Amino acid sequence: MAASEDFETVDAELVRPGEGPATGLEPSRRTLPPAAVAAGVAVTGVAAGMATVAVVQRHTARKAARRRRKLLGKVVASRSFLVDVHVLDR
Repeated sequence: MAASEDFETVDAELVRPGEGPATGLEPSRRTLPPAAVAAGVAVTGVAAGMATVAVVQRHTARKAARRRRKLLGKVVASRSFLVDVHVLDR
């Protein structure tokens, strides 16, 4: 067992902002209500989900376009009417 000299006793008291000695420290910011925090988290989640869907759709579209290009061959010219008409090289 440790001797009583090994422990230090400290007196402490709770000091609220604006009370006690002036230290020049201000509270960093006010806290938000839980509903505002939950709304912020939800909006962030929706934005992240939308970004993920956009990236996946773009990747899929580019992959399909590459596949289409290989099937068609070399496109020499393209004219647009009611439908796309491609002139192909042999």
